[in-house]
Amino acid sequence: MREVVLDTETTGFEPENGDRIVEIGAVELWNHLPTGKTYHQYMNPERPMPQSAFEVHGLGDEFLADKPLFRDIVRDFLDFIQDSRLVIHNAPFDMKFINAELQWLDLAPLPMSRALDTLALARRKFPGSPASLDALCRRFGIDNSARTLHGALLDSEILAEVYLELIGGRQPDFGLTIGTTRAEVQITHEKRFSRTRPEPLAPRLTPAEEAAHRKLVDSLGADAIWKKYG
Repeated sequence: MREVVLDTETTGFEPENGDRIVEIGAVELWNHLPTGKTYHQYMNPERPMPQSAFEVHGLGDEFLADKPLFRDIVRDFLDFIQDSRLVIHNAPFDMKFINAELQWLDLAPLPMSRALDTLALARRKFPGSPASLDALCRRFGIDNSARTLHGALLDSEILAEVYLELIGGRQPDFGLTIGTTRAEVQITHEKRFSRTRPEPLAPRLTPAEEAAHRKLVDSLGADAIWKKYG
């Protein structure tokens, strides 16, 4: 099962008021395991960056001036997410902006049913407790020390770890890392659950017991099952 953990940074809170996406970051999961495949893009919002938004993500007008427009990157973005489920913290916010950008280009919006909201998931699992990304990192012991400002790709990578904890916890004995590919995920899964041992177990019979068993089999008639299949 392919999932895409996704995050955006914007110029504000409302696309209806002219706010735009300025950064998209996404991480691919395959059967709930990161494959190392990511998507990351900055965009020129074609409007000044409000100071309040700049203080959140640090993306200013000068930095974004030479970045592509959303219409220039939309095809690559859609090709990356494909028809996969989208794992998003506070999904209504990001989906609202993505769909506004798509509709401004006369493209079909993404159905909300494709999004899994980890904020709602965390609130159901831990009612009454803080459910921000930072709070969940503290709860699960996930290192987010690099998160001095919001950043779409970094937040997606952190959210992928949080999501795996929310759905049942990481499994370190799989020996998998962020760089694991889909093929390696599959190979590791097959090795882990294979019924064939790489090296046969040592026999428990003593030589004397083996000799006694062979003598018994030799004494049986030709139709004995041990002689047919032994």
